[in-house]
Amino acid sequence: MEIELAEIRDFIAEHSPFNVLSIEQLNEVTNNISIRYYRRGNEFSFLDKDQPYFFILRTGAIEFRNKENSLIDKFAEGDYSYQGCMSTSFEEERNGTLVEDTLVYILPCDFINKIKKQHNEFDRLLTQSINERLKHAVNTALDADMRDLSSMKLEVSSLTDRTPVIVDAGMTIQQAAKLMTDEKVSSILVVDNNQLLGMITDRDIRSRCVAENKDVSSPIKTIMTTNLETVTDTTLLSAALLSMTKKQINHLPILKDNMPIGMLTTTDIVRHLSANPALIATDIHKAHSIDALKKISAKLPELQIQLSLSSASAKHIGEVLSSITDAITIRLIELATDELGKAPVDYVWLAGGSQARNEQTSHTDQDNALLISNDYKPEDLAYFSSLAKFVCDGLNECGYVYCPGNAMAMNPEWCQPLKQWQSYFKNWISQPEPKALMLSSIFFDLRSVYGSQLLYEGLHESILAKTKNNELFISHMVTNALTHQPPLGFFRNFLMTHDEEHKKSLDMKRRGIVPIVDIARVIALENGINEVNTVERLHAGLLCKALSKEMHDNLLDALELISSLRIRHQAEQIRAGKHADNYLPIKDLSGLEKSHLKDAFSIIKTMQQFFVTRYPSA
Repeated sequence: MEIELAEIRDFIAEHSPFNVLSIEQLNEVTNNISIRYYRRGNEFSFLDKDQPYFFILRTGAIEFRNKENSLIDKFAEGDYSYQGCMSTSFEEERNGTLVEDTLVYILPCDFINKIKKQHNEFDRLLTQSINERLKHAVNTALDADMRDLSSMKLEVSSLTDRTPVIVDAGMTIQQAAKLMTDEKVSSILVVDNNQLLGMITDRDIRSRCVAENKDVSSPIKTIMTTNLETVTDTTLLSAALLSMTKKQINHLPILKDNMPIGMLTTTDIVRHLSANPALIATDIHKAHSIDALKKISAKLPELQIQLSLSSASAKHIGEVLSSITDAITIRLIELATDELGKAPVDYVWLAGGSQARNEQTSHTDQDNALLISNDYKPEDLAYFSSLAKFVCDGLNECGYVYCPGNAMAMNPEWCQPLKQWQSYFKNWISQPEPKALMLSSIFFDLRSVYGSQLLYEGLHESILAKTKNNELFISHMVTNALTHQPPLGFFRNFLMTHDEEHKKSLDMKRRGIVPIVDIARVIALENGINEVNTVERLHAGLLCKALSKEMHDNLLDALELISSLRIRHQAEQIRAGKHADNYLPIKDLSGLEKSHLKDAFSIIKTMQQFFVTRYPSA
């Protein structure tokens, strides 16, 4: 194939619906493509000499307007239209204008319809609506792309976090020992002419060299283990563990295409199996010091990796990780009580933000507060101040760093009796100033973790009574919610972050998840909904008819897709030994994932536009 045609094929292969076709089918598509160039300012038509066609934009931009000249659609690079092949009246319903110089790939409708008949998935992608495509993407991710949650059904390649250290047979024992020390590994593999010859472990050096007074300048082949037991990258953990047990070995080389790509050790397996939510919760309950809790919390990144490889939804992962944070918090409160004595009056420890919503990832910053009974005496505040400091310091030690905005119980402002909290919310709701709106993401999402549930319920009910149908307050909340816009430009192009560190990346939290969280919060506060979790708020919004069934389903699918991509990104960073963040590089997304992500962001934009229409003053 000529270079120009190959380049066209590679472009369409990255874009839906062509990304599901085989290389042979892509070549056929490429050979049937016509290329058209259009100048900015001209009209654009789906018809060519009275023949409709399918088109996909390579470069440029097109606006489509209806008879009333209202903008109804925008097309940019990678966008396509099959509409011209579906309806003879379609051309009369919209007019296209080229707002940039534009290059278009064109395919005859007869040819596209032939491919549709040959390929069911191509047909589905071509004719589905945006919400249907997004729902299918989420279901596919949950059902097929993820792996089974069972630890024993993971492939061994998922458990190794570095490539093996490989040497040739001519290296001396001393050189090998130094290399193992420098690389901080307990084994190395010996390869010759791309063939695995053997392995050297710490145990081999101890028993076959030092114990036998062997010259350390001897070649490593004189002490290496040969006839190795190996596994392939797709071997299940259950099978690998059985081999290690039967052979009584601690190291198992992992091969792919007969070349070593990893080393499975008993340490890897122990680390993996110990990162089990039930076992972690049990260990937390038994912990007798902050140091013990700190060691347990160090397992949470590995737990997030496991969950990201599982068939669990993003909602389930958030619930598991948040429950671990709850357990650590409760144990810290119990340890504090052992030291400080019983609390003088009733109180309740409140979680805020993502912990309250059960939407945490591993080791986020802490958001919390203390709500104290009105029966307190002024001298009792010293006790609660000490309790709050003990717990917040302990959480920080366990990896839940101090809140940058100081929204923590150890801040005296957020360690207050019920009457003061009621006064806070009364002022925030009646006079929704910038500070109140800034705190809304934390303190309008509260959940009790430990203590008097009645105290929390009394406060929560009084908040909802003041926010329900409160047009002024809700209008300000909508304005605040609209500050978090999805990263999608005028022509469905991604808007990357501007800072140098995360250049060419998408902020999946602030510009993807937060807008949906904000929408759900507004719906809950306006309608007096008790739920705090975003998914549950959306469910309740559907029941009280604040959301249509279509928008409810679309927002849920958008939230699941964005959250899953974020969790996967963080898991990959953790495995690579990096600090997990929310910035997903565009280069890490496949063409289909980019398309689905654009659909998700478009749904958020649509919901935000609905809010603007509903609250014109927002």
